[in-house]
Formats: sequence, structure tokens, C-alpha cells
Amino acid sequence: MPKLDLDSIERRIGSVYPGRLNAAMDGRSSLRLGDAGGLSQFGVNLVRLEPGAKSSLRHYHMEQDEFVMVTEGALVLVDDQGEHPMVPGDCAAFPAGDPNGHQFVNRTDAPATFLVVGTRTPTETAYYSDMDMMVKQDASGFAFTRKDGSPLTADQIGDDNE
Repeated sequence: MPKLDLDSIERRIGSVYPGRLNAAMDGRSSLRLGDAGGLSQFGVNLVRLEPGAKSSLRHYHMEQDEFVMVTEGALVLVDDQGEHPMVPGDCAAFPAGDPNGHQFVNRTDAPATFLVVGTRTPTETAYYSDMDMMVKQDASGFAFTRKDGSPLTADQIGDDNE
């Protein structure tokens, strides 16, 4: 099954962020191409951003490399050095451990897509540049906390139920 049928792959909507932080990802969806192809050593996702959507909260990874290539439309890469316009064929690389918080934003009136390839490791820690939050991931899933490991508060994640 080397050729993937993109129409048969489940489109994932939103993110794994807690509380109302997930709502900040409205207009983001992805196809997990690596999973669909049975890959285990690295992940490959095709991410679609509707007009006004963003890829994630600004973040950086401690254990996983990340590579992005814009495939359709126009995006803005927002990182610690500022804003960088990106069009089809433009690429960006984020080595593990480099504390350059990044995200992609679609500021146009048309959808845009990008391919993201990243290392798969048994565990991962990522930090969020614009807020006091980190996430640890392991076989049991995602655990979001403050950067010092203490619990997030309801006002940090916009969760009225805590």
C-alpha cells in the first residue's frame, strides 16, 4: 500500500489543548499521513489552515525535530525573530531543543496547507513561548502543566469547569 488515498484518511479537527485553548485552533485540520502509511520512526501530517486560523500556540520541542514545507496558499511563520511570509515551496526547520517558539498563521482569505515532518520519540516535552505552559507526552497521552510542573489554573486555560 505505498500510495495513500487521501480521501480515505480521517481528517482531524482542532488540537489536544485543554479547555478553551482548543478553540484557538478553530479552522485547523490535519491528515496524519505517516500513521496512515504505517510509519513509526517519524510523523508526517498535512495540515490545512482556513482563513484566519493558526497551526498551534507558539511552541518549541525539546526532543523532536520538526520540518515544515508550505504546499498551498500563503502563510506567515511567527517565531522569536518576527514574522516571515511563506508560500508554496518555502521550508522551515526547527531542531529539537532550540527554544525558538513558532507557529503558522493564515492571514489570507483562502485556505493554505503545509506538510510537517517530525521525529517520533517515546517521550516529549514542549514549551509554549507566550504563556506559562508546557506539555509532556508519553505512552499515556498528553499532560499540560505550568512550566514548573504545577497544575494549570482555570483562568490559564479558559476552563469554567475547574
